[in-house]
Amino acid sequence: MKMWNKRFLAAAIALSAMTGQVYAAQSEMEGDELMPTYSLGEVVVTATRTQKRDVDVPAATTVITAEEIKDSGAASVSDVLQKVNGFTYKAFGPAGAAQGVMTNEVNLRGFRGGTLILMNGNPISWRGKYNLDAIPASSIERIEIVKGGSSVLYGSEAMVGVINIITKKRMENAVHVGFGNYGQRSYGVSVGDERFGLYYNFDKFGRRDGLYYDEVARKDKKKQTFQGEQRTDIHDIKQESVGLTYQVNPRLDFLLSYYKNEVRYTRTFTQVDLSTAGIKAGDPYNARKYTTDRYTTQLNYKDRDWKGSLYFNTGTAEGIGTTYISTPGQKTSTAYNTSEKNSSLGMDVQRTWRIGDKSTAIAGIKGEHEIYDVTQAEGLNKTGRFMRNNWGAYGQWEQRFDEKNTGIFGLRETWTTGATRGQNYSNLSASAQWLHKLDRDTSIYLNISQSFEMPTFSQMYPKNDSQIAAPDLRPQKGLNYEIGWKANYGGHTWKAALFHVDIKDNITATASKKAGVISYIYENEDFRNTGIEVSDEIRGKDGFSYNWGVTWQNPQSNSSKRQGGWYRTFGKVQLTGGITYRKDKWNSSLSASYLASRVILPSGDTPVPVKPYLLTTWNTTYAPDENSEISLRIDNVLNRDDSTMHSSSNRYHSAPINYLLSYNYKF
Repeated sequence: MKMWNKRFLAAAIALSAMTGQVYAAQSEMEGDELMPTYSLGEVVVTATRTQKRDVDVPAATTVITAEEIKDSGAASVSDVLQKVNGFTYKAFGPAGAAQGVMTNEVNLRGFRGGTLILMNGNPISWRGKYNLDAIPASSIERIEIVKGGSSVLYGSEAMVGVINIITKKRMENAVHVGFGNYGQRSYGVSVGDERFGLYYNFDKFGRRDGLYYDEVARKDKKKQTFQGEQRTDIHDIKQESVGLTYQVNPRLDFLLSYYKNEVRYTRTFTQVDLSTAGIKAGDPYNARKYTTDRYTTQLNYKDRDWKGSLYFNTGTAEGIGTTYISTPGQKTSTAYNTSEKNSSLGMDVQRTWRIGDKSTAIAGIKGEHEIYDVTQAEGLNKTGRFMRNNWGAYGQWEQRFDEKNTGIFGLRETWTTGATRGQNYSNLSASAQWLHKLDRDTSIYLNISQSFEMPTFSQMYPKNDSQIAAPDLRPQKGLNYEIGWKANYGGHTWKAALFHVDIKDNITATASKKAGVISYIYENEDFRNTGIEVSDEIRGKDGFSYNWGVTWQNPQSNSSKRQGGWYRTFGKVQLTGGITYRKDKWNSSLSASYLASRVILPSGDTPVPVKPYLLTTWNTTYAPDENSEISLRIDNVLNRDDSTMHSSSNRYHSAPINYLLSYNYKF
């Protein structure tokens, strides 16, 4: 541990001593020229770690600009991604509500997890989870999405894709306030100049009764003691976020952010069919308060040949409350308390060489120290600390063979040291990509890449009495195949991709129920998916612009705990789309995501059909002058009662139609 710290400190000193230009990948060419500002929406950095026009990237990519985010009315990254083609959405409540470590998620190409979340090129996930609601939309410059295995360039977790959230280096001077139904409130302020930026946001969602209803049955060792139905309500959802950016010199910038999420859940009995303990309808079952605190710190450097970063992420997740009905179905009053702390300290240094006019080489190293602290384990009466060092060495060679053909080949070795109980892993991954240009604005490509993901400590070691330890989990290993086409012409941006994902030893939670008590364990199973994606963005005339996307896929899993072999997960057909209209002082945007041919796949069971979900948002903005804006955002425009869960049909339904009226003033 001491040796690791010495090495990290030496690297930090070397990185801090560099001089050059701020890490601003979204606005600078890798060569000597700057990319014209009008084409920033077409530039992708994340896919190859070099700056390229989207049409020149041999991978399925999506770039979402700050203007598009603002038009949509999105409050956070989570709001943006839930309507992107190829993503399916999962939520435990409105406005980013999370049950401690159970957070709202976006899943790419039918695969649970396996999407690496980056902020300015640095990982921000914790124990495989992430709080996408932690990053306010107003602080985002752009979001780059790369679909397909990306472990060669980014390591573990990039099984099926990467999301890189690039934040603004300069904040506008503005304040905003918003009010809506269901007790919604939103307040915020941001200030900044050419070197310094600071923001604060507070958001609240008051109450949502009937989040879901659930049948409950309990038994002791001899007989059934309780049977009935309970209702879950959610209330007092609060989020706070604070961020600071500072440009140290023209090549070096610093970022610090803090996020706090607080939410309360209460469960009461709405129906009692049998009770040996005198439980009646209206009696409480339990009450929970979940709190998440997260800190993110980054130091980013970039010049023409070098990129480097230091990052430190740390956060706690806690659940406290009271249990009123015991597992066998008897009245009690027992305190509930779980908490954990996750920290990661890392560095990533990359060097680029340009060899003649046709070759580019990249080489880099990465080191990360990971700590998982169980500070309070419900029902186990013990705590624990788990650590490991994650290392990676990667390289990539890009060869332009002629004006039309380019190949990119990559290799990465990843290994761990100092892991708890000697649970160390190593993996070698490779990738090969080929791009053929039909003309300047049209290309076809082939992408074959290996990917992997290490098991997390939270999957291997329990922190509550319902989880069974699984210390011998194997890493996930995947192979991604993709053939694609991209074209820009006539105001249209066309994209199409045919893909196949094959993942061995996918890590997933398997639940079992005995005597009414549910326990679960993380196990390895296999996953596969074949599909096609087609999308188009249209920059129309007369103030209109449009986008639409279609995904057909067949995601399947195969578990030893489930009889019958391969079964489908998630939905088969997804439609996404949006329309934006700009006229004088008005701007209005409607966006939607429709997931059909859905199934739920409970642990150890066979698929069950479930109705489609339709997520909709309508946002309208009026700017009476250059400093003021009034906006009205409406979610769930059609007032649908949809569940966004994919393993249980009756849980966590979307909130009814709701609105937020906001005022923003620039000073």
